[in-house]
Amino acid sequence: MSGTRSDGELLRAVAADGDRRAFEELYRRYAPWLTARMRSRCADAGIVDDVVQETFLAVWRGTARYREETAGADAAGWLWRIASRRLVDALRGAGARGRLRQALARLRYRDEASAEERVLAGVEHGDLAGALVRLSPELRAVLQATVVDGLTTREAAVLLGIPPGTVKTRAMRARRQLREALA
Repeated sequence: MSGTRSDGELLRAVAADGDRRAFEELYRRYAPWLTARMRSRCADAGIVDDVVQETFLAVWRGTARYREETAGADAAGWLWRIASRRLVDALRGAGARGRLRQALARLRYRDEASAEERVLAGVEHGDLAGALVRLSPELRAVLQATVVDGLTTREAAVLLGIPPGTVKTRAMRARRQLREALA
């Protein structure tokens, strides 16, 4: 075949035929971009390198299936979604779910309801969405990492590339602002 193959052609060749050259071209095309993008989310270069390798390994093994009709023919976005999920998994580790359950159990015994408890108790999504939109991007990122993704302070600090103390401070500020907005 002459000329450069499209992303879709490369992905079909890898999936259907195990075409090593197509895979290598796909890797050369997207690995540097994906690595740079992951490093903006995680300061640990070793974790980023592992995540990028695991992403392409999933493509090669066929455990990640590309469907042009559902992915909108956007190979970059598809690879990003695979890599970002693997990054969260890498940062979470095996014990993070247990730590999250313990934290939620401790919340049940507090007198003052936290923002998370109010959400779980049925605060309307419209109010919550408005309150979240009014938070600064830095505060939203900390809430995303610690509440939604269930990461520890240390894991969130690595992901966001900030000190653990900054994660704690931003989380406290975000929760205070949410409580005020939802009151």
